[in-house]
Amino acid sequence: MGTAKDILGCKCPKCQKGDMFERKDSFISLGIPKMYERCPDCGYKFERETGFFFGAMFVSYGLAAAQMITTFVIFWYFIGLSPFNVFLIVVFMAALLSTLNFKWSRAIWLYLFFKEEK
Repeated sequence: MGTAKDILGCKCPKCQKGDMFERKDSFISLGIPKMYERCPDCGYKFERETGFFFGAMFVSYGLAAAQMITTFVIFWYFIGLSPFNVFLIVVFMAALLSTLNFKWSRAIWLYLFFKEEK
């Protein structure tokens, strides 16, 4: 459970204490969140090589698709809103969660390839 909490909190995979991003705001943020180059607590280098986080784009796509499908099912099947209203809600949720998806996808990608250095 600790790993899931650390990923959602965007904590360093090595020490689980340092933040990966400079600002802690999660939902509403203008602009792309700025990521530290190294962990402020232990100095672990987040970007392992140039273009390392390119793969996080695919993780972000998966997160966004899952969120949009879930939103669609809830508002279409369970609440019974009109197609246009469901569309607006899905687009709004995707936009609202985009910053959070950016952070989570990078955290997930980093944890997938983290190897404890001995």
